[in-house]
Amino acid sequence: MSETDSPAAAPTGEPKKSAAHHRRPTGEPSMAREPNYQTARPTKVAIVGVGLVGSTFAYTLLLSGIASEIVLIDVNHERAEGEAMDLNHAVPFAHPTKICAGDYSDCEGAAITVIAAGTGQKPGESRLDLVKRNAAIFGQIVPRVAKANPEGIIVVATNPVDVLTYVTIELAELPARRVFGSGTILDTARFRYMLSEHLGVDPRSVHAYIIGEHGDSEVPVWSLANVAGMRLPTFCAENGIPLEADTMERIFRQTRDAAQEIITRKGATYYAVAAGLMRIAEAILRDQNTVLSISSLITDYYGIDDVCLSLPTVVSRRGIERVLRLELSPHEARGVRKSADVLHQTIESLGKIGG
Repeated sequence: MSETDSPAAAPTGEPKKSAAHHRRPTGEPSMAREPNYQTARPTKVAIVGVGLVGSTFAYTLLLSGIASEIVLIDVNHERAEGEAMDLNHAVPFAHPTKICAGDYSDCEGAAITVIAAGTGQKPGESRLDLVKRNAAIFGQIVPRVAKANPEGIIVVATNPVDVLTYVTIELAELPARRVFGSGTILDTARFRYMLSEHLGVDPRSVHAYIIGEHGDSEVPVWSLANVAGMRLPTFCAENGIPLEADTMERIFRQTRDAAQEIITRKGATYYAVAAGLMRIAEAILRDQNTVLSISSLITDYYGIDDVCLSLPTVVSRRGIERVLRLELSPHEARGVRKSADVLHQTIESLGKIGG
């Protein structure tokens, strides 16, 4: 289910400005670190949509210290101002960072713009049910972001993230390597956590991926999952750990359905997805060439073309460096093709995108 299931207001026009706005970003900005003159690379990050996901990501970003400036943008400008004020009061406990509420023009110069705006997902509602409502919202947001910042990277966090990443690429008219979605980065983290609980090892020592749609048709890559280079059947056999088909199905079902379970209990998910967005931002800002399961435009992959879905991808300061081509089992290859078909059908249901 959704990782942007927050009551974030959907920006369907320019944010309403309070009397105190006066065009200058507000929110009691603190002293900002000097930009990196040696590399001339900006460390500004803009966040569009400051509901639960957007604001939690902003908080995570502040604690990390990797951004010198954070701009919050929301249709409810007073909400953005309040979040900026609250975050600024945490600066003395964290890192010198300029945090302010702004509008779309303030995306100018941002290394990354994260879009977390959209309507929330209701309990029992699939990600794909959200698509038409959120695609219309993106029609108002994305052209403004791209116009203000044609050189930056756009990261989509709103669900259904694969379809909205495709919509964003069409609307932004930017190079596809600079527009991608959070994809299955969280599904992959959940998969590794569930496996770690069964295997009795640190989740960071489990290497496994969920690929395809961030949704019901996602695919666990069991054939390549490993601990210390040992494939799971070998690792389990040598350590006396059972790994029967029903155990594998249970682990995958817990992974796939985790968001729905959380939403049922607390109404939304935001901590883990904010951490995932933080990991993406870190890979970009620190030029790490990190392999992450993000959603991007796929071409000629097991017969898949012209759709956005998640595959292990090398992410750097330039955005996407390359998508890795996994040696999938026949069953997994069929699964990812089916996932692509589901997404193709949804994209086609939207009709013409943009003007």
